[in-house]
Amino acid sequence: MKTVRKASQITREKLLKTAIDVFAEKGFRDATVAEISERSGVNIAGVNYHFGDKETLYREAWRYAFSESIKNHPPDGGVDEKASAEDRFKGQVRALINRISDRNNKEFMITLRELTNPTGLLNEIMQEMMIPLQSRMHRTIKELVGNDCPEEVVMYCEISVISQCINPMVFGIVSYEVHPPRIKDIKSYTEHVIEFSLAGINKIRDRFKKE
Repeated sequence: MKTVRKASQITREKLLKTAIDVFAEKGFRDATVAEISERSGVNIAGVNYHFGDKETLYREAWRYAFSESIKNHPPDGGVDEKASAEDRFKGQVRALINRISDRNNKEFMITLRELTNPTGLLNEIMQEMMIPLQSRMHRTIKELVGNDCPEEVVMYCEISVISQCINPMVFGIVSYEVHPPRIKDIKSYTEHVIEFSLAGINKIRDRFKKE
């Protein structure tokens, strides 16, 4: 019985990994169960057995890809939660940029396709899995700018930081072969984002700090 369950799990993971590649390449609408079946070597009956339909496979493939990318690039960047807010901020920025610039991270490519050609199928699980990451960054920035800073401005800071991390990847200028890469040194760019962001955050903290 254990052997049967293990074989079933292996088949399921094979389908998920193949589906991730196909959905990242083609998006939900142009991907087909037939192609996923052919590439994985699992017949369509096997796809139906494990996932039921293409929509469920799409959701589970993204969830699996996201979980794997988080496993490979922990959101805290390896910085202890007891470290200073500045060090935790640096860790979070490094983790985010490293995760989405990783060429093996197909979750980000699926997300981009979903944003440009939305199906609505990922809305719920994207909210479920991404909000905790966003909240972590928001809390850290709030700690850096101080309690006197209006919540709206904290949100502006958060948006500014995340935009710097994501925009180069969105426009395909780092590693996704859409255009020749303009940012060839991810580490250098990451440190620039950290330095630039902290300078702005410190300026805002001083502006709202009460005497």
